[in-house]
Amino acid sequence: MTALKKPKSRIGEVNVERILDAALGVFARHGYSGARIDQIAEAAEMSKPNLLYYFRNKEELYRAVLRRTLDMWLGPLRELDPAKDPREALGNYIECKLSYSRTHPMASRLFAIEIMQGAQHLSEVLSTELAQLVEAKKATIRRWIEEKRLADIDPYHLLFAIWATTQHYADFAAQIQSLTGKDLSDEAFFAATKRSVTTIMLDGLVRHP
Repeated sequence: MTALKKPKSRIGEVNVERILDAALGVFARHGYSGARIDQIAEAAEMSKPNLLYYFRNKEELYRAVLRRTLDMWLGPLRELDPAKDPREALGNYIECKLSYSRTHPMASRLFAIEIMQGAQHLSEVLSTELAQLVEAKKATIRRWIEEKRLADIDPYHLLFAIWATTQHYADFAAQIQSLTGKDLSDEAFFAATKRSVTTIMLDGLVRHP
């Protein structure tokens, strides 16, 4: 799975985003097997031939939807810098991931479904690009540990815990709504969530001089 190719024209870029937004909704409602190109074209308010000009088939479109979500998540992960204070860097990362759960909950849920079904359409990128990035960020976390700025913790499990916790607020939003009567769209609840998750995740890890 390669990165999304950006169309050369502004109109092309707008159309691609329109198609991806429409496809996300259709795939989220019907799953990959149940979704049809004509449904996506109708949701995007364009003809099927016009849609197929940008994406040759349903699989290519589905991969592009997943790829867009992964690209959104990888950006903040790349920003983890060993030269920065670990609490600030990891706190910013947690905030970014929670913000994406707030603004793109459907994308997170579709991505989770794909992973739980075996990641057939994501296996290549997970084993290459994501794996390479995680290896680089393991080195960042290890450096913080060696400098006594972070507790001695397995970097894999730290990242897994951040992913699981932040994405929970999108993937299990219905459960959260049932229990609290709120979700991340509530400003006060979002702020409280950010404070609580950051405290839970980092207070026992960050070491102070």
